[in-house]
Amino acid sequence: MKVRRLIIVLLACSMALAGCETPGKKPDPVAAARIDRDVDASLRNLFDRTPTARMLAKHAKGILVFPGVVKAGFLGGAQYGKGALRQGDRTVGYYNLVAGSYGLQAGVQAFDYALFFMTQSALNYLDRSEGFELGVGPTIVVVDAGAAKSLSTTTLKDDVYAFIYDQKGLMAGLSLEGSKITRINP
Repeated sequence: MKVRRLIIVLLACSMALAGCETPGKKPDPVAAARIDRDVDASLRNLFDRTPTARMLAKHAKGILVFPGVVKAGFLGGAQYGKGALRQGDRTVGYYNLVAGSYGLQAGVQAFDYALFFMTQSALNYLDRSEGFELGVGPTIVVVDAGAAKSLSTTTLKDDVYAFIYDQKGLMAGLSLEGSKITRINP
């Protein structure tokens, strides 16, 4: 029981510290350039492997990309990543993704994550919320390889489409998870 409490405390502390980048801090152009470079490579990879993502991009109001998200866990788990919101070919903001989980799980994994905002209201929700929580607010559909093949401009009806791709490592288990996306100045 003491181990379980320790894991919960460590998980809570790591999530709190991960969110410590304040929106008011002075931007670091080198860090921003690194995020932009990683986002460019991640999007090229996604578009090369998934033509449907390229089609979605043409209709999206914005694309939020998190390259190299790291997830690790043993009973308790956490994940963290930094990314950029693109509108057209232009970066309009930087964000971090923080998540915590608890349950039967073990492993370490890295992956890329892209959210395609299809409606202006979903994009506005990201802008006005002080931490966009996945599962609260706009409807999000996670697109897998099978679903991607059936998407077309006539079947698009949800607010946000999410792609998880370029996974490396191994993470197994069953867990409850919550994710939060917050605007940052890198």
